[in-house]
Amino acid sequence: MRNFNSILIANRGEIAVRVIKTAKSLGYRTIAVYSEADAAALHVRIADEAMLIGPAPVQQSYLDMTKILAAAKETGAEAIHPGYGFLSENADFARACEDAGIVFIGPSAEAIDLMGNKAAAKRRMIAADVPCVPGYEDHDQSDGTLVAAAKDIGFPIMVKAAAGGGGRGMRLVHEEKNLVDALASARSEALNAFGSEELILEKAIIEPRHVEVQVFADNHGNVVHLGERDCSVQRRHQKVVEEAPCPVMTPELREKMGSAAVEAARSINYRGAGTVEFLLDAGNNFYFLEMNTRLQVEHPVTEMVTGNDLVSLQIQVAQGEPLGIEQQDVKLNGHAIEVRLYAEDTAQDFLPCTGKITTWQAADGDGVRFDAGIDSGQDISPFYDPMIAKVIAHGESREIARHRLIEALKNTVIFGLTTNRGFLIDILNEETFAKGEATTAFIGDLFDGERLAAKIPDQIEMAMAAVLLYQVERERAKSAAIFVTEQLMDWSSGGELLTRYVFPAAEDQIDVTVAPKREGGYNVMVGEAALVIEVLERSENRALLTVDGSRKRVHYEALSEGVLEFTDGGKTLRFINEIAFPEATASAAGSGQVTAPMHGTLLEVFVKAGDTVDVGTRLAVLEAMKMQHDIQAEVAGVVQNVIATAASQVSIDDLLFEIEVPE
Repeated sequence: MRNFNSILIANRGEIAVRVIKTAKSLGYRTIAVYSEADAAALHVRIADEAMLIGPAPVQQSYLDMTKILAAAKETGAEAIHPGYGFLSENADFARACEDAGIVFIGPSAEAIDLMGNKAAAKRRMIAADVPCVPGYEDHDQSDGTLVAAAKDIGFPIMVKAAAGGGGRGMRLVHEEKNLVDALASARSEALNAFGSEELILEKAIIEPRHVEVQVFADNHGNVVHLGERDCSVQRRHQKVVEEAPCPVMTPELREKMGSAAVEAARSINYRGAGTVEFLLDAGNNFYFLEMNTRLQVEHPVTEMVTGNDLVSLQIQVAQGEPLGIEQQDVKLNGHAIEVRLYAEDTAQDFLPCTGKITTWQAADGDGVRFDAGIDSGQDISPFYDPMIAKVIAHGESREIARHRLIEALKNTVIFGLTTNRGFLIDILNEETFAKGEATTAFIGDLFDGERLAAKIPDQIEMAMAAVLLYQVERERAKSAAIFVTEQLMDWSSGGELLTRYVFPAAEDQIDVTVAPKREGGYNVMVGEAALVIEVLERSENRALLTVDGSRKRVHYEALSEGVLEFTDGGKTLRFINEIAFPEATASAAGSGQVTAPMHGTLLEVFVKAGDTVDVGTRLAVLEAMKMQHDIQAEVAGVVQNVIATAASQVSIDDLLFEIEVPE
């Protein structure tokens, strides 16, 4: 190892911002890299220097190690921090850094190689006597061999991509008859995501907890663990909520799991930050799952309960210094919970969303931390993971941390883009989670389509939205008018001035009228319901109102004429005054025109002109934000035109298919 004074961060978004902040606080010169899509991104603005490395697609920018190394050479960077994702677990990149005389802030290439392949890692852990899930991890990848192995293991079976993670290339198979199809789809997804079709099989542990142990090792033989994190709240094998410590952990179990994790790291001469992941069953039996040879997304909860800055420790170890921590020094203080804020529409099967964040204001609060790489006015592109921020709360107890996190989510202002904030609040409020009883089955069991459906505004929310729209429109009218007084703005020669709004709600349209009162406030009719609303305070994005005397503090944004986004207690709604958009309200449903739901790449097209399709027929597979999405027919009929072609890039709302609907 050699000393260094400058660090290039080979990543983007919130992790790049987080690494840059720590590195700068330690006195290092920081260099950001960015794609054309990220030219105005926060990590670019806060770094000491920044280098453009290519177009938006990751293969031409953040995954191009040649361009990363060229940027390091041009800027004189002496070390590279890979963050997580992208090149962080690429052994060839770690070797290339070493060959170029650049310090790679991470483990050795050999450790990355070994633990980056689930099959090889599992074989090594079995040799090291680390408890492992029964399964198949050998080299023969033929369907016949895998089917035979699955029969020996016993169903249900988990099919996993050997080279990957994050839920990609993973399938749960309950019956033998579904295994061959699951192998084919897992191989396809694994090849696209990781460049390898290799699979492993594991006995499915039903409804376990997903518990991981943070390990740290230096070059002087010191290996410690920094406690565990419970990451059981997952959707499609992707983590949504993480916490430290695990709610059901005991000192004895922590010692056993921690010792197994330390032994796993020691057996491969590990260096730096790593995470050993386990499945924990109801009987407190634990099984090795995989080892992540990098910083984890959820590392902040460990930082908050141990008081250690893990990025600072990474840099310290990369400099060749000893950890300075022994196992007896590690103390867990209180509880921390983290949620991942995604740009996605939970009502549309968690479809990733793109667009502009018009307003972003992170909430303040005791024990609350935001790790974010976004800002107001920033575009969220389709080229990267939809996670836009992490919100973390710490407290003396788990319950305090949970309440602080809920309030932080409610009081954060984010407009212009659909997010999963309401879903996160619902998770944290759910009794099963509050009791610390959530397993990996939690979301699937409790959040069905009905619960995830788009929220319908109630009468009070409609009334408040109408009043806020009225005030915004009134101010705009005043700024454009000459010789208009306050009185004339609110009153006509006939007396009280009524302003009408029509808001869609489920299958209905709701009439709302707003009438200013002479003594202040507004009489509002929502259908047949009469409400009195006063606006006590109102700034650009926040308002304090009373509804029939009851106070309500809300966030809002008037996006354009007749359109208002509105958040009440974390519930985000969009109100469109249909009077302002008479033509736009005509429904296109049933037209037979199938458009792209987002930007992405069409991997496969399954139909041709002349084919007959039913509602739900699979038309194509779209890959966007590192995930695959089925495009299905919403009407029954005959395919008249196929514009979509496999391996082509498409943009949101591009026409893909035309289906003729029988009369």
